[in-house]
Amino acid sequence: MAWTKKLLRVDLSAGVCTEEALNMEWANDYLGQRGLATRYLVDEVDPKCDPLGPDNKLIMTTGPLTGTNASTAGRYSVVCKSPLTNAVACSNSGGFFGAELKMAGWDMIIFEGKAASPVYLHIVDGRAQLHPADDLWGKSVWEADKMLHAKVQDAQTRMALVGRSAEEGCLYAAVVNDLHRAAGRSGVGTVMASKNLKAVAVRGTQGIGNIHDPKRFMETVKAGKKVLAENPVTGQGLPTYGTQVLMNVINEVGALPTRNMSEVQFEGASKVSGEAMHEPRKTDGKPNLTTNGACYACTIACGRISTIDRTHFSVKDKPEYWINSGGLEYEAAWALGPDTGVDDIDALTYCNFLCNEDGMDPISFGSTVAAAMELYEKGVITDSHTGGMELRFGSAEALCWAAEKVAKGEGFGKDLGLGAERLCEKFGHPELSMTVKGQEFPAYDPRGIQGMGLAYATSNRGACHLRGYTVASEILGIPEKTDPLESEGKAGLVKAFQDATAAVDSAGLCVFTTFAWTLDDIAPQVDAACEGDWSPDRMLEVGERIWNMERDFNMKAGIDGSMDTLPKRLLSEGGNSGPAKDRVNELDKMLPEYYELRGWNSSGEITSETRQKFNLPA
Repeated sequence: MAWTKKLLRVDLSAGVCTEEALNMEWANDYLGQRGLATRYLVDEVDPKCDPLGPDNKLIMTTGPLTGTNASTAGRYSVVCKSPLTNAVACSNSGGFFGAELKMAGWDMIIFEGKAASPVYLHIVDGRAQLHPADDLWGKSVWEADKMLHAKVQDAQTRMALVGRSAEEGCLYAAVVNDLHRAAGRSGVGTVMASKNLKAVAVRGTQGIGNIHDPKRFMETVKAGKKVLAENPVTGQGLPTYGTQVLMNVINEVGALPTRNMSEVQFEGASKVSGEAMHEPRKTDGKPNLTTNGACYACTIACGRISTIDRTHFSVKDKPEYWINSGGLEYEAAWALGPDTGVDDIDALTYCNFLCNEDGMDPISFGSTVAAAMELYEKGVITDSHTGGMELRFGSAEALCWAAEKVAKGEGFGKDLGLGAERLCEKFGHPELSMTVKGQEFPAYDPRGIQGMGLAYATSNRGACHLRGYTVASEILGIPEKTDPLESEGKAGLVKAFQDATAAVDSAGLCVFTTFAWTLDDIAPQVDAACEGDWSPDRMLEVGERIWNMERDFNMKAGIDGSMDTLPKRLLSEGGNSGPAKDRVNELDKMLPEYYELRGWNSSGEITSETRQKFNLPA
């Protein structure tokens, strides 16, 4: 079977690393990665614990397909209780770190307690040891990665690290691996830093030799890759333009949140789009995009590598190597651009680099800056708070300044590091926080894409596009086209996407495959890799069980059905232009049906029948 059947437990307080057998009964119920790690979290962590206290645990976890040659099988997740939302956090990342961990012989690492001083974990196959990291503390991800590679003297070692923003307590800090891939959302990096854990360095040479039916697995993988290659999204659109292919599309349908979601279309969208990344600059004739890139085993290659104009104000003091790194993806480009009103693609790229270098979620960062800009323009935040910086919509200079301040935890950067909800509460205007359960919105306005409003409101980790991406259906027509402005039927659509996504996340695959694949394509690969009958129906059942388990953890943490809502702006202020003009999100029509389909009561509580159906932990 594709699991290694081993997990590594790291007691940071005692400085001890211990091997344990993986709970295979749980693996059969929850598959792996997101589902299995959350099952461990539920069993071992009090939902009411302080997310930044030693009783919270941090779990790095792979899926059964991670490290295989299935397309996109390089994923891993970081699971804990979130300091941003106080809800369950599961942040997914690509790159090569997850595959390296699996090839070192481990399905999962559970970090518990807190080290007395900064440490890093070094894994070489089955050997694991903690080492002092005092010299790495206070360094950016990029600096620490370079120093740590020099320590281990192995260029093939893969690193996952936190930057200065996490050390300074930014509540949306990320865990960054492979320099510019990240477990980015919900503050998992903040939890890692709170444990004085700076980095995890992994070298795996054991390969994946435990596939249940190797011949059939190779056949199913080959068939799956053919489907991806022949699909116009995964075979053409994403390789050419990355996720940035969506910028102009979403703007045209009137669902591009602009200036802290006060508008639904951005006049400068074309200047920061995927197409714009290909256009030669006037200064040097070179485009923003250098090349595309792929994570481990990925045949889609949606990643971006970009360069910044050397004459741009933001990089005047940066060394030459700094101006070429991981480029803009759609969510980051939106949060840093349209949401703040900035249409300077080099400024956006600079801020994205800073988010990579110092480990900040660009979605939460950009959305928080957007809230601060609205507060500034209303006269609530003043120059006395910002030290004279005019934090106005459209100011590229202010955006770059804000990124530098949050990265270092300096001055007003401390306030911005709180996230939009706490920032707006601090300045007396909670209504300007565009969040759900404390997490900032992604790049789809739910007035123009109705299903996404319900997906945001009910997401177990707060506002999130990757927990139920109904955009695929409502905008792209995958697997079938639904009207984005129509709320009827969206409850069932959202539930189906949420359950299927939970299963895909738990397998160790990238959710982008689902632009082309259904569970009919994925289940045969899991079934060939793992013992047991992994049919599409079983995969969907696993996904639904995971969703209910996450919901149950949140309810015990005090996050109830009253929080399944959207900001008042989206429920009462109609879109100002385009197809969504004068439209609000019709959450009140969708939510009751969603609860009923979930088997919850009218207050959003899991019924005893549903608990019994999925055998949820007590």
